[in-house]
Amino acid sequence: MNALKETHFTFKNQTGFYRGKVRDVYYFGDRMAVVASDRISAFDVILPRAIPYKGQVLNQIAAQFLENTADIVPNWLLQVPDPNVSIGIRCEPFPVEMVVRGYLTGHAWRVYKSGKRELCGETLPDGLRENDPLPQPIITPTTKAKEGHDEDISGAQIVAQGLVPAADYRKLEAYALALFARGTQLARERGLILVDTKYEFGKIGNRIYLIDEVHTPDSSRYFYAEGYSENQAAGRPQKHLSKEFVREWLISNGFQGQDGQAVPEMDDDRVKIISDRYIELYEQVTGERFSGGGTEDMENRIERSIYATMNGL
Repeated sequence: MNALKETHFTFKNQTGFYRGKVRDVYYFGDRMAVVASDRISAFDVILPRAIPYKGQVLNQIAAQFLENTADIVPNWLLQVPDPNVSIGIRCEPFPVEMVVRGYLTGHAWRVYKSGKRELCGETLPDGLRENDPLPQPIITPTTKAKEGHDEDISGAQIVAQGLVPAADYRKLEAYALALFARGTQLARERGLILVDTKYEFGKIGNRIYLIDEVHTPDSSRYFYAEGYSENQAAGRPQKHLSKEFVREWLISNGFQGQDGQAVPEMDDDRVKIISDRYIELYEQVTGERFSGGGTEDMENRIERSIYATMNGL
């Protein structure tokens, strides 16, 4: 199967371009066309192989959850003219990511296991095990690095450093917790547990918007609800749907994004495993059968959809 690694379009009315870790963004004044590529990143490093259908999965899950949370906070999305494309309004992003955690896993568990009991200004109780629920969801923000690694930061530091005004930061906290509660509810309806996730916000004038993707496998971690309690009681690993399985595979092969570490080879079998897991998450989260948009002639298809849509706005 083909995979979309990157795009190289030039449109008549285009005013700018930005390539992120996994998205190519074409600017048209106060509008933008976001192409969800099949690139995959882990530990803030773009891996060498693209994953078929990954971009479509992210784009379509994000669109569904943006629609399902628009009553909580306005968001940037206007249209989805192609399986890999979203058209939306251009906001000035806040330079932080709001990470909400309901369970002790992933990065939080690695910090906790090292003996630390504070993460981003939040105190964690003693006696927790990996994948245990936290007493209540906590916000553990990170900086948004243009290059290199995002860094943990506390809300107090965010305000003190002038990254986000205090009044705006209080709104971001309230929005993030409300979005996490909605995501938890929607996940429960699909037999899943929303473990942790990240939200990004931007601003136009005095209005805050939810931007980027929401509750996707790149931004979120899910456990299967069935068997969670039994696995936890027995000390067994939880069955999960997220990008964490990619990180675990990289760690087991000696890579965590540190200087001097080489990305392990991703053969065709590994690429297919990852692609299948993304499709599995799509179907579990949405409750819908995945219908691939096709991997042939993707660039022409995407270019035509952006051209037609932006001419109509």
